[in-house]
Amino acid sequence: MAERPICLMVPREDRMSLPLLPGSMQKGDNDDVITQQVCLEDDLRDGELRDVEVAGYPVLLVRDHLRIYAVGSRCPHAGAPLCKGYFEHGRLRCPWHGACFSTQTGDIEEYPTLDCLPVFEVTVEDGKVLVTASMKDLASTGKVKPMSQRNPLARQVVLLLGAGPAALTCAETLRQEGFTGRILMVTKEKHLPYDKTKLSKDMGAPAESLYLRSQCFLDVHDIEVWREKEVVSLDTSNKKAHFRDGSYLAYDRLLIATGSDPRRLKIPGINLQNVCYLQTPEDANRILQLASSKRVVIVGASFIGMEVAATLSSKAISVHVVEKMEFPYKDALGPEVGNFAMKMLHEKGVLFSMKTEVAELLGDRDGKVTHVLLSDRHKLAADVVVIGIGVAPNTRFLQGSSIALDQNGDILVDLFMKTNVPDVFAAGDAVSFPVALFNWKSAHIHHWQIAQAHGRVAALNILQRQEKLHTVPFFWTKPGKVIRYAGYGRGYTDLVVKGSFDEEKFVIFYIRNNLVIAVASLDFDPVVAMVAEILYSGKRISKEEAE
Repeated sequence: MAERPICLMVPREDRMSLPLLPGSMQKGDNDDVITQQVCLEDDLRDGELRDVEVAGYPVLLVRDHLRIYAVGSRCPHAGAPLCKGYFEHGRLRCPWHGACFSTQTGDIEEYPTLDCLPVFEVTVEDGKVLVTASMKDLASTGKVKPMSQRNPLARQVVLLLGAGPAALTCAETLRQEGFTGRILMVTKEKHLPYDKTKLSKDMGAPAESLYLRSQCFLDVHDIEVWREKEVVSLDTSNKKAHFRDGSYLAYDRLLIATGSDPRRLKIPGINLQNVCYLQTPEDANRILQLASSKRVVIVGASFIGMEVAATLSSKAISVHVVEKMEFPYKDALGPEVGNFAMKMLHEKGVLFSMKTEVAELLGDRDGKVTHVLLSDRHKLAADVVVIGIGVAPNTRFLQGSSIALDQNGDILVDLFMKTNVPDVFAAGDAVSFPVALFNWKSAHIHHWQIAQAHGRVAALNILQRQEKLHTVPFFWTKPGKVIRYAGYGRGYTDLVVKGSFDEEKFVIFYIRNNLVIAVASLDFDPVVAMVAEILYSGKRISKEEAE
């Protein structure tokens, strides 16, 4: 495998002492432009990522053979230091969540992110590396790719069912690629598109703080959002979507990106008060409020269940997780990672009842839950119960339609995100799609990054660009500390483990047919980003190389 790129932070005193060039500050039409020497050309090694400062703002220098590029130093998605990322063949990948950018243009090449990376002009004079940039660009955390405006004479309508990452990315890509017709997102929720990954990690966050784009942004780019409007059926022959309020909307092209809903637990007592599911910001806020100084039982050691347990461990009197499997994440990350996650939460005081199920919820005369009865007849005291047993695709409105679904209710799509019905596309949590690392067999992958990749490809094919999906799954979870994961490890037969679980610093390679198909790590950046980039390039990593 390729060597890890070098991250060299220039000492602050050295950076501040770098002189401005004479006459370096210029007044432009809308902004001041500055040119500043940041280093010597011979100081930069090929492939090196170096943080410098220009006018007090951080800038990342990237040397690619004879070319030197200057870009924003922090990932627009969540602010990760890109000097700790992975660079190869003109692509810079974020170490935290796997977003990837062109160092030449700053454009997004892999998700998750909505904004591109700021790019600054670099010149070399007499061996000195000079960066020229506007103060406005230096101060920005990201840049929005230029978008076309709606033309009132363009009659074509693209309808996007859902307002999650797939639908929003599709809408923005359509505008970025020159579509001037009407774009309409329809969601049953009352919110604009928001970051659902934070619901279990920052449960007290106000809904507006999670919004991915403001109403002003959407208005400026002529992206309509209809809220609190639920689709109930489709008439694909006449290209109409029908809604619960009795209205309908005709479309020319349709994207179904309705996401997933929490799986419902069907046991006696499930309708008692203070039994909660986590799906919206209001749900998160309510669970946090109810759990404060109370006894909480979480049903399901899913990714959501474990993250909720971690969040509530410092707020509740007690947190107890009930799971029918022997370990959390057993199918996704394997028992080794699941056992480690349990140990992390044990240290926070979280208790576990594994290999058992909930038989019944018991309540008091006021109808509030008081106890959880397990299948082994043990009884757990509970003031609040949170159900986190996985999700199901929100495709019930498609039952009986001509759109093909698999046995789980997922919409079947190809690599163009096309369904079996002309002009109908689908993306995100509601679909099953061919996965390269699964020998092109179809699977559902509920990752934020995958949903955005789907949305982009759907948009390009709505515009008839014949663009195939090409991505490597990447996700992260936080059951205490952050675990990163890339690839698709289903069906792995062997593991290569580096580092130590006891020291909370490890990397695990998942092996099938003597090849690495996935990787997970904790405190081992940027190895997951590096493996993701290698797999994306089509190269193979053997078990021997991983060892």
